[in-house]
Amino acid sequence: MSGFVLWFTGLSGAGKTTIANNVEPELERRGFVVDHLDGDIVRTHLSKGLGFSKEDRDTNIARIGWVASRLARAGAVVIVSAISPYEELRRHARSLVEQHSPFVEIFVATPLEECARRDPKGLYAAAFAGEIEEFTGVSAPYEEPLEPELRLETTGRTPSESAVTVLDRLEELNLVPRAEFDA
Repeated sequence: MSGFVLWFTGLSGAGKTTIANNVEPELERRGFVVDHLDGDIVRTHLSKGLGFSKEDRDTNIARIGWVASRLARAGAVVIVSAISPYEELRRHARSLVEQHSPFVEIFVATPLEECARRDPKGLYAAAFAGEIEEFTGVSAPYEEPLEPELRLETTGRTPSESAVTVLDRLEELNLVPRAEFDA
């Protein structure tokens, strides 16, 4: 099976990682080798020491894009769940991947108010109070994708329902075989 990249982008708290964590085991069940590059985990291992300035965010996303391209080229399905706030860097990641493999951008389109309501770490409250500088969606920009392969509205939907929508889209794109159900 050929590799490809699923690039989940959206605000902090949008549900990127949660939905990705629901998609991953289904892809594995269908026979794919899957690697998940989660933004928080990547910052711990691959991008340790980078801050949240535009330059550091760009470096982080460029690194994720390069690693994703290498893994997909080797045949893995790579799930990226990273805020990746800038269109230019997402296009750059796409260009790296598409040299060898398909790239599927999934915009987890959760409104700022809903992300703030879901926020378990209190980051939005701190950002609204001015305690966190350069917080995406509050004091730093988030550029919505112009033409994602999937715009995923999550308000009022469970992560499982959103994962089914992602898998349905991958089937439509002929990247994964249709699910077989046991009768």
